[in-house]
Amino acid sequence: MNNNKLVYIFAVLIFLGAFFLRFYNISITPPGIYPDEAVNGQDALKVLDGAQWQWFYPDNQGREGLFMNLVAVSFAIFGVSAMSLKLPAVIFGSLTVLGTFFLSRELFRNDRIALCASLFNAVAFTAVNFSRISFRANMLPFVLVWSFYFLYKGLHSKKYRDFMIAGAIFGIGMHTYIAFRIAPFILIILIPFLVLARHNFVREYWRFVTVFILFFIFSSAPMFYTFWHHPEFFASRSEHVSVFSSEVNHGHPVKTFFTSFSLSLLKYNFVSDMNWRNNYPPYPILDPMMGVLFFCGFFYSVYRSIKSLYQRIKQKIYSDDIVIYPFLLIWFFAMLVPEFLTFESNPHALRSIGALPVVYIFSGLFVGYVLSRVKQLDVTQKRVVLTVLYSAIIFITIFNPIKYLVFWADNVKTAIFFEKNITELAYYIQTIPEDKEVYVILGNMQRVPVRMFNWGRTNYLDVNQYELDRIQPENPQKAIYLFSDFHKDEIQKALIARFPHLQLRAITNDVGQKFYIME
Repeated sequence: MNNNKLVYIFAVLIFLGAFFLRFYNISITPPGIYPDEAVNGQDALKVLDGAQWQWFYPDNQGREGLFMNLVAVSFAIFGVSAMSLKLPAVIFGSLTVLGTFFLSRELFRNDRIALCASLFNAVAFTAVNFSRISFRANMLPFVLVWSFYFLYKGLHSKKYRDFMIAGAIFGIGMHTYIAFRIAPFILIILIPFLVLARHNFVREYWRFVTVFILFFIFSSAPMFYTFWHHPEFFASRSEHVSVFSSEVNHGHPVKTFFTSFSLSLLKYNFVSDMNWRNNYPPYPILDPMMGVLFFCGFFYSVYRSIKSLYQRIKQKIYSDDIVIYPFLLIWFFAMLVPEFLTFESNPHALRSIGALPVVYIFSGLFVGYVLSRVKQLDVTQKRVVLTVLYSAIIFITIFNPIKYLVFWADNVKTAIFFEKNITELAYYIQTIPEDKEVYVILGNMQRVPVRMFNWGRTNYLDVNQYELDRIQPENPQKAIYLFSDFHKDEIQKALIARFPHLQLRAITNDVGQKFYIME
């Protein structure tokens, strides 16, 4: 078996491992369906009920529509379940791992870097975690790695097909997640580096660049058309939480900016994202070993960028390094922008999800660098370095899945942040006989996952604590009422005042969360 086939076998094994880590126990891990996920499912169910498929769904402060439409397809095929709700995220997360391999291989022409980068993407806690949550943001890394792969492939091959595919995939990014709107600046900033790196770049590549732009416009056009007719969709709540908002910076925009920027950078190695849906507090988002590899790979890229630019400007040496290492740095910082310009709850790993692939590429890059230099060492030094390096890789591969599937998944805080009891309440309703009227009394967003799992149920009504007058059972003796701790005493008192026969009982789950039933 030749080396190339062996590399592809390893790449496929990593991809399959990535899919397994993202799909295993998907119905119960994370331990609940967060309302933001359920809103996506609710839009999908409306479509399946005959509502119009949309490019942009305005609920929940507005969301690009591609992900919801794919959830609708998943529901149509597999039925409504936690698995089918999350399946698109699982698929995009897994394909991002494969794309990381191909992109890294195209950039560095180095199989070890490509395999390490994809392995780190496959097992890393944050990448696995987000790929198991039904957020449209999961499409962003996929779009970036695959569009950049075909773009660099086109730069090497000079084939129109590669630029067509790259432009089409990049245009799909407009249909994914708001953070993609920063991505075009990556390519705009990269243009001077391309001009520096290649003789007569403009004359040789302007046709290919034009093809890329045309296909980008074609695939992104429906979203731009939607924004043209509904400019309110383009605006977002970010203006109210921006570091430049006086409501946020309190008259200190520079200080607020640098604080936010610092937190955004430090979250990888030193500062925790304290949101249990994004991370495992109080730890940074990278484990210690990958944190070191990322840190070293990042500064190695800075060094190679400066060196290649110096050689080009001072010594007139042309090198592809100019369009590889600066590109990685531009990508990394550009995809941090949606995070550090939004001061609310920083650091916030989800907002910078577009930077994750390049974080793992930095880590794999340093592994490749060490392996390239180890040949110069004597036998003893070589043995020590390789032992440390391979031990670090093994540690990363084993530690992260255990951290996610065992420690994080079974943690009480995780269940609380994902509101496990609300999902269990939704499942409980499915056991109630159809001849009983079911009334769910929850906060506006908490009601969404319950409604999603009981969509189409004819004996069901959900209200919030201020809408109790909407409860008008035909047969009060057969009506059942469910609610959580949210305004529990107020709800209980109001229901007993109207229906004195009601009795309260609580159902407590394995982590101590409760929901209540009155009947």
